[in-house]
Amino acid sequence: MLSPVDRRESQNGPWHWPEYAIEAALLGAFMFSACLFSTLLFHPAWPVTQAIPDPFQRRVLMGVAMGGTAVALNYSAWGKQSGAHYNPAVTLAFARLGKIAPGDVLGYVSAHFIGAVSGVFLAGLILTNMLAHSDVHYAVTRPGSGGVTVAFIAEAVISCILMTVVLISSNRVHLARYTGLFAGLLVATFITIEAPLSGMSMNPARTMGSGLWAHDWTAVWIYFTAPPLGMLLAAELQLLRRGPSGVFCAKLHHQNGKRCIFCAYQGRGLQQPGRELLRA
Repeated sequence: MLSPVDRRESQNGPWHWPEYAIEAALLGAFMFSACLFSTLLFHPAWPVTQAIPDPFQRRVLMGVAMGGTAVALNYSAWGKQSGAHYNPAVTLAFARLGKIAPGDVLGYVSAHFIGAVSGVFLAGLILTNMLAHSDVHYAVTRPGSGGVTVAFIAEAVISCILMTVVLISSNRVHLARYTGLFAGLLVATFITIEAPLSGMSMNPARTMGSGLWAHDWTAVWIYFTAPPLGMLLAAELQLLRRGPSGVFCAKLHHQNGKRCIFCAYQGRGLQQPGRELLRA
């Protein structure tokens, strides 16, 4: 049964502007961090590039930096409130599972694109021409030497893996609180290992944020199709394994005192006992 607060929120409609603003800010911060560390680690004028000439070693550092950024955002006060999606593909996967109101899907996805574009814009104001250097190139995601087929498959696979881990861990009481950490570790791993194949996006908004300012739309269709398809596949597999009631909420981190706009939504398969289970 819905609490009086939840019932009032549900009756007031699906628009939750604070959460939309938070999602834009989270992805904006992630993109700013991506641009900053790409410049520090790959621009030839910076000492790190000269001290560590091996690209793989610098990718390891990039992975640690961006994985750490993801963990910090996931467990931030804002991330705990919005659910820390900051990725349209994640939001669409939870929508397929019936955990997000249609209006919130539109609000989240729109916010992701606004946040990504704004984050890169802000980084450009601070880093100026360094961000546009060919070795940095606004942290654009592009297929590697294996071509578009390899890049598409790689993006779909890593996206499916990430969403599968999120769904498994966030719906286990003893693992739920570590979901944001697992996601960050995967981001770090994928940047280190998979980036040479596709640039490691997993996020249509992330790719657009860089591509818009770089004026580079190389194989952009990959990043608008493969990540959503991979995460939707993870959602379908979750439905086959556990059914609609096997997903408690659309938050990565639910064990906190922040309001939840998802538990107030009476979507397909939402089971209120799941809320209590996650609090256990």
